[in-house]
Amino acid sequence: MTFLPPAPCGAPQRVLIYSHDTFGLGHLRRARAIAHALVAEAPGRRVLILSGSPVSHAFRFAPGVTCRRLPGVTKLASGEYQSLGPGHGLAEVVATRTALIRHVAERFDPDLFLVDKEPAGFHGEVLPTLHRLRARGCRLVLGLRDVLDDPALLAPEWERKGALAVLPLYDALWVYGLEAIYAPLAGLPLPAGTAGRLTYTGYLRREVPEPAGPEAEGDEAPFLLVTPGGGGDGCDLVEAVVEAYEAHDPGHPALVVFGPFFPAAEQARLRARIAAHPRLSSLDFDARLERLMHRAAGVVAMGGYNTFCEILSFDRPALILPRVRPRREQLIRARAAARLGLVSTLEPQEGGPAPMAAALASLPHRPPPSARPVPGLLDGLPAIRRLACTVSAPRAAAE
Repeated sequence: MTFLPPAPCGAPQRVLIYSHDTFGLGHLRRARAIAHALVAEAPGRRVLILSGSPVSHAFRFAPGVTCRRLPGVTKLASGEYQSLGPGHGLAEVVATRTALIRHVAERFDPDLFLVDKEPAGFHGEVLPTLHRLRARGCRLVLGLRDVLDDPALLAPEWERKGALAVLPLYDALWVYGLEAIYAPLAGLPLPAGTAGRLTYTGYLRREVPEPAGPEAEGDEAPFLLVTPGGGGDGCDLVEAVVEAYEAHDPGHPALVVFGPFFPAAEQARLRARIAAHPRLSSLDFDARLERLMHRAAGVVAMGGYNTFCEILSFDRPALILPRVRPRREQLIRARAAARLGLVSTLEPQEGGPAPMAAALASLPHRPPPSARPVPGLLDGLPAIRRLACTVSAPRAAAE
């Protein structure tokens, strides 16, 4: 057995992070940011991420952080799920993932188990591991993004999944946002004692990654970065930008980064139109999107959690075109941020080439988020490092 040097303040030396990742990049990128912050504080600490992302191999992880991939599943337009592997039914894949999660947890023997977003995991796959680790004395934490969904939609979803009944297993719940912006569990019939274990950390600050090789900066013209995140649901965003440039040129160069999950046929069609416009260019995917955002004069995005954190971290003027289906999460976040003056928005009913082009033309001249200071806005990672030291040992029995 390898003995690790002690972490500060009695903090956990081995942290297991579960990130179900059925769609997009958000869960993996959030888990990665938290893992890197935890090992930066304590070099002897080890963090293992369990992720279902099919592009986890494209990301670099800090020393002390390991990512192990779970068999992939994907979300269909209908809202149903299916296996990414041919010839495997969903029930079979969930059983395999459940067994793998339990096996890894038993071998790794974490001091802290951090579950991202889904209290019971995808289709309940993390429940057996929660019970086993709790019996071993491992501290259990549920991490939630700032917005989950409209309460009217979230309540029946969590009731159907049995998520509310799982909450008493957790020793702490961390919300990666601010209550002043949004309270993701408001309106839910929470079990007794849950509110007392709930902490708002602030958003997760992002840093510009080191260049992978020689890289020239500072000599290009100011440009707008257009990013639909993972891209799986980004067709409407990119279509709106391209259409605005074709009809009413906003006057600034724009770089579209499609993302790894952008539908291939739509990407080919849009790439041809982008190539025909002198102010537009495109990339398929960049795992170090932070560097592009840091250099951009403005950002056009759908408003997912990680993109929002990056907009705040790099202090970029941003135009948000939120997705409204199948969840209203991005719309809720965009409206809350716009009320505080942190971003500007164009909602679906306000669309069209002319309003879009006008918004794009003015974007680089809009004030950045720092023009409207919000106390504690980006304190998430320091707060998580502190909280990791202070999560109480598991209670004798679930409340």
